[in-house]
Amino acid sequence: MKPFSSRPLAEIPEDSVAGVVMPHEAAWEHVTGRALYTDDLPHRSAHVLHAWPLQVFSAHARIDSLDTSTAATMPGVARVLTAHDVPGINDYGDIGDETLFPEEVQFHGQPVAWVLADTLEQARLASEAIEITYTELPSIITTQEAIAAGQFQGPTGTLQRGDADAALEQAPHRLSGGIDIQGQEHFYLETQASFVTIDEGGQVFIQSSTQAPSHTQEVVARVLGISSSQVTVQCLRMGGGFGGKETNANAFASVAALGAVLTGRPVSLRLNRTQDLTMTGKRGGFHATWEAGLDDEGRILAYKAVLTADGGFSVDLSPAVVSRALCHVDNAYYLPNVHVVGRIARTNKTSHTAFRGFGAPAGMIVTEDLLGQAATKLGISEEEIRRRNFYTPGQTTPYGQVVSQASRMEDIWDKLLDTSDYDDRLRGITEFNARHPHLKRGLAITPVKFGVSFNKPVLNQAGALVLIYRDGSVLINHGGTEMGQGLHTKMLHVAATALGLPLRRVRLAPTRTDKVPNSSATSASTGSDLNGGAVKNACELILDRLAPVAAGMLGVNSNDVRISGEVVSGLGTKNTVGWTELVETAYQQRVSLSATGYFRTEGLYFDPSTYQGNAFKYYSRGAAVAEVEVDGYTGAYTTRQVDLLHDVGSSLSPLIDLEQIEGAFVQGAGWLTQEDLRWDTSDGAQRGKLLTQAASTYKLPSFSELPQVFNVDLYVHPTDDGSVYGSKAVGEPPLMLAIAVREALRAAAAAFGEPGQQVELPSPATPEAVYWALDHVRRGAPDPALAAE
Repeated sequence: MKPFSSRPLAEIPEDSVAGVVMPHEAAWEHVTGRALYTDDLPHRSAHVLHAWPLQVFSAHARIDSLDTSTAATMPGVARVLTAHDVPGINDYGDIGDETLFPEEVQFHGQPVAWVLADTLEQARLASEAIEITYTELPSIITTQEAIAAGQFQGPTGTLQRGDADAALEQAPHRLSGGIDIQGQEHFYLETQASFVTIDEGGQVFIQSSTQAPSHTQEVVARVLGISSSQVTVQCLRMGGGFGGKETNANAFASVAALGAVLTGRPVSLRLNRTQDLTMTGKRGGFHATWEAGLDDEGRILAYKAVLTADGGFSVDLSPAVVSRALCHVDNAYYLPNVHVVGRIARTNKTSHTAFRGFGAPAGMIVTEDLLGQAATKLGISEEEIRRRNFYTPGQTTPYGQVVSQASRMEDIWDKLLDTSDYDDRLRGITEFNARHPHLKRGLAITPVKFGVSFNKPVLNQAGALVLIYRDGSVLINHGGTEMGQGLHTKMLHVAATALGLPLRRVRLAPTRTDKVPNSSATSASTGSDLNGGAVKNACELILDRLAPVAAGMLGVNSNDVRISGEVVSGLGTKNTVGWTELVETAYQQRVSLSATGYFRTEGLYFDPSTYQGNAFKYYSRGAAVAEVEVDGYTGAYTTRQVDLLHDVGSSLSPLIDLEQIEGAFVQGAGWLTQEDLRWDTSDGAQRGKLLTQAASTYKLPSFSELPQVFNVDLYVHPTDDGSVYGSKAVGEPPLMLAIAVREALRAAAAAFGEPGQQVELPSPATPEAVYWALDHVRRGAPDPALAAE
């Protein structure tokens, strides 16, 4: 038997608790209200100061004067923070383009000063007493305005293979089109929050709702002009993140930390919902144009596109968003000749940032839009044209990576077609549509192939700290953060499986930078892979030390020691000892019972200048069938049924994975069909204002929009070796399964007209957008090119 620490990552021990069905580890605390969040902590401390921002409601303006003298003397006010108070660098971005206390306002509602007072109301009233004058400057609000003005930022990327221009010239069929893809508000339940205290040694202790504690630590240290070792960041848990707390949290932690350092008092900063909506970045929208050439069978021969991301006023994470968009324009399809450009527009909006899926959803939807249009033009069913373009074994992506397990996509496709009764339902829908002139149904199936790893290789590493106490109980620390997605639950499964213990023996501590340093953000669907690998490594390092102790107690070779269910046994003997006895004996023999684990994803390399490399460890796949019904009078629709089949490998926690698939799909459907971000684009005083800054104006999915029938199945393959114990990432990939709903709406809209008409459907496909699309085909004529064929 190999030493514990040299076992393959995917090797699953006998009697493993990995894969055991159990609820979220904090489910009881969540539903009873006992779970603590960042904003619960100030109420347990005395002399807490509360922060309130002074926002400037102009899309672009130069501040001429700022007088805080009156505000500083108002009741309860302890300090008014401005740029003059920053001892370090007045910037919370990584390249110096995100000023913490700006002299030039870059978006409508940007904060320029913060008031600290005994109560939140006192801070609010004082902020209104700050005297400020500013000069309005020209602004750019939409991506199209930025393109027209040539206003871009950050790097431009090009994904290229073959000769797309030549292939286009020779293709039997050519199509072109464009699509505006709207952004999305994170709308997490818990808004941005930080709570900062200073201990007697001057240590800055930050409780933050952040997905990236180490990054928050680095940014705060930079703002304060101190070392990272003087700052500790802890994340108890988040009430949702979805990418919105990967970088956005840093500014608010920096303000609270600055206030605590200057006043010596604890500082609480929590945004209300309107502040959060107006001051934080979103999923950035994309403007895309495409051109494609296809053969008579519907196979893509050439593909050209330009993807322009709305980055907002600064770069933030937009380069990574665009990179992932370019690396996912292929989705599940082989593109032999491709030339796709990705660039970032600079607009006077909040700095757009990470959101579940990063840029992959935008990249995928452009290609799915192309195939939906091509199916109509060529008279091929959308199900068949997609199948014909699937990757086959041995083919590589445009960025040069061999597509592993390529045949799995077709297997998932066929299984889902069968279990969803796709063909029978399609015939039934055709008959229904023929009988109902003002009510039409649509059915669609779409695939997902999502690469798992950070596109930036250096981020694919993680650490963990595992402690075993003399009574045999175990405490694990890791660098990932819990935002409701169940990461902590999975880490408990990993530790218990690695140690051969029941779950009740293992406890998990909050994520802290003084326990696990230099951690990557919990994002890119890598949380379980990276942190699970590190937890497993730490456990196995301890087991390697315990094995000789157990061998001496049992009279066997250390390689023959087995641990299962708190029973330690050896091959060739009936002797056993208990886990607690083994731990106590190891302690008496002065054997270390703690270990720092580490994991790095091997085999990754990617050159952003050429867009070539082995960008991902593995691919997560899935498929979705969606059926909708559309009212021809209003465009209102219902999602009648959704069937999902998603590849999870050997699931660490099946119930968590099911919840993630359901939640991601609903969030994706909201993005594609309901959530319509709007800014004021007029030339008036409110130019640049976010108009959808409340739940009353920003439509989130509710129970009434959920599928009437919602079937979700896991595609389980125990032979996977992609990550820890053969599991696969499940956080982001299922979001893109919702593309099936959009394609079903396209099919339903098309049914209102004669065969052969193109249906251009905006994103989001709101009922209003669907109405205008179906009204267009209802009034239109068949595509002349199709009619000629």
